[in-house]
Amino acid sequence: MTETLWYTRCPVPTASGLAHSLGWLGETATDAGLEFGVLQDAGPELAGHHFSHDLSGLIREGGNVPALAARAQGSPTRLIGLTWIDESQAILVGPDSPVTDAAGLAGLRIGVPAWAQDQARSFPRAMALHGFANALRPAGLTLSDVRVVELAVERDPQVRTEIQSARRSTTWGVAELLDGKVDAIYVKGARAKEVATENGLRVALDLDASATKHLRVNNGTPRPITVHADLLESRPEVVIGFLAQSLRAADWAAGDLDGVRAVLQRETLSGPDGVVAAYGNEFHRGLHPSLTAERVELLGVQKQFLYTHGFLAADFDLESWVAPEPLARARELVAAERVPA
Repeated sequence: MTETLWYTRCPVPTASGLAHSLGWLGETATDAGLEFGVLQDAGPELAGHHFSHDLSGLIREGGNVPALAARAQGSPTRLIGLTWIDESQAILVGPDSPVTDAAGLAGLRIGVPAWAQDQARSFPRAMALHGFANALRPAGLTLSDVRVVELAVERDPQVRTEIQSARRSTTWGVAELLDGKVDAIYVKGARAKEVATENGLRVALDLDASATKHLRVNNGTPRPITVHADLLESRPEVVIGFLAQSLRAADWAAGDLDGVRAVLQRETLSGPDGVVAAYGNEFHRGLHPSLTAERVELLGVQKQFLYTHGFLAADFDLESWVAPEPLARARELVAAERVPA
């Protein structure tokens, strides 16, 4: 029987992350008679569940590469929500590079992180490959039109450290770009913008500028909320409560941009300028999770890319992974609270 509500997330804007920072997720656990634990604060013996998601009682909101890889490997999870927050995806080049558009990438050496110890932990490689694929597409180019240079990755035996290193994994290849070993790298997120500025690197292509969401699909777009099936089956009210707190946090965020930015500076280990550069002035209004047909379809685009490029052990049916009932019930609860007595 589940005795602890476990939570894990990535260092990015999420309603559940805000709810945790506000203390609301812990309240949900307490009200249900459960302990509350956060994998980022747990020991290394538990931290690996951030990737495998085989810990009973776990709810995860994070990048879709580990979530999809875990499901493909048979992890008993259900998809209960999706969010979409653009987080400053870009292709960086050196200060003297002539590249200014997609066509200019043809023939270049692109830096791509090497495979990690397994598919789920290889999300930096997946991000870079899909980022470059999206950058090349407007010019009618594919990954076959560039030269992939593999970048060394840390193979730290301490999984806890590997989770924490997610904050650094958005800027793989900076040293190699500066040393002239590669011509372009993919970066994303608040800290990535700061690293580019600090090192005098130039944004050759701003992927967020694309009006087509398909060209912005990557590890965090869309970002899934997944739950271990045991928790959903044995304590559905806890899952509903978790989602309700996330919806309340999204409501709070929509009216307090400064408060959200303060939380993100702690989550991303970035300064205020980095947060503003990465996420802009409107992201706080769109943190509510949903399971719209569009978001599920965009996750399907990511799933197909990952399967094609070897990041998934097997293909699987996306629609059967979705469990819409908890979010629907949570929305009903929160909507009822908004109605004046």
